[in-house]
Amino acid sequence: MKILVTGGAGYIGSIAAQLLIEAGHDVIVLDNLSRGRRELIPEKAHFIQANVAQVGNVITHDDHIDAVLHFAAFSAAGEAADHPEMYWKNNTVESLQLLDTLRKLGIKKLIFSSTCFVYGNPAVSSIDEAITPNPINPYGMSKLAVDMAIASECAAHGLGAISFRYFNVGGAYKSFGERHTNETRIIPLALAAADKGKPFYLYGDDYPTPDGTCVRDYIHVVDLVEAHLLALRTVALGKHEIYNLGNGRGFSNREIIESVEAVTGRRLDVRIVQRRSGDPATLVASSAKALKELGWQPKRQSLENIIGDAWKFYTQPICTEQINNRGAK
Repeated sequence: MKILVTGGAGYIGSIAAQLLIEAGHDVIVLDNLSRGRRELIPEKAHFIQANVAQVGNVITHDDHIDAVLHFAAFSAAGEAADHPEMYWKNNTVESLQLLDTLRKLGIKKLIFSSTCFVYGNPAVSSIDEAITPNPINPYGMSKLAVDMAIASECAAHGLGAISFRYFNVGGAYKSFGERHTNETRIIPLALAAADKGKPFYLYGDDYPTPDGTCVRDYIHVVDLVEAHLLALRTVALGKHEIYNLGNGRGFSNREIIESVEAVTGRRLDVRIVQRRSGDPATLVASSAKALKELGWQPKRQSLENIIGDAWKFYTQPICTEQINNRGAK
């Protein structure tokens, strides 16, 4: 298949592009590099530097795109609370423009990167897809709006689509991993603090959880991406399916800290600061639907696997020539 990957210079998108290539697909990566990184674009991908809203200007019928994997988005809950307008424009408005382009070009398959933040803070121990979404943060709101638009597009115009609602993603694959200019995710932040001997700031220790810190479901990025490859085989025209992707087990922020210390062999200087706006206390997935309907089976479920692979990526050298050349077509 010929597949367009939006946000393919980002963390998850780049690994998806690489695994698609290894599976024999022809991949076009579209990324504006505002937050993506050129060195993460797979060497065998054709790269187009553009915004999602510009897809209609850079992709034509002659490109014969079979499917789109749409990863491009802003994804920091704290930033979304402070600057919601950025999230509505970048995540929602540009995704609506992408749907218009897919319709015009006759592209009938879409895999969308959604989020568990659409559920808000449900009072259940395990979140499944039947729970009514109730986002409490503009990030989750912006993604839920796109989920709803996709469902309408499928019903009205025959698009076949799958939305994956991610829980927390970690780990790395070969030379692909998390490397953000302004990092917000706990695992890379903790690894950087361990590496540099700098303080690690823990946002809140007074949540209604066993140790007072947020509890999250962490899934290895390769397990997550493998679900997308399975989805390409099962997506049905005229239907919109939603699947949670998670480990099914919650880990607290303190457990993350302990695992980082164990993997790196270094003690973290943990400093407690005020909670971040819009952070739910607990988010843990039920992925039973994906296991049953996609035949998906996560294989890298331990924190040691997730954080160990992230640490290997974090400590590997970056080749300047590789950064300059990768993805340049």
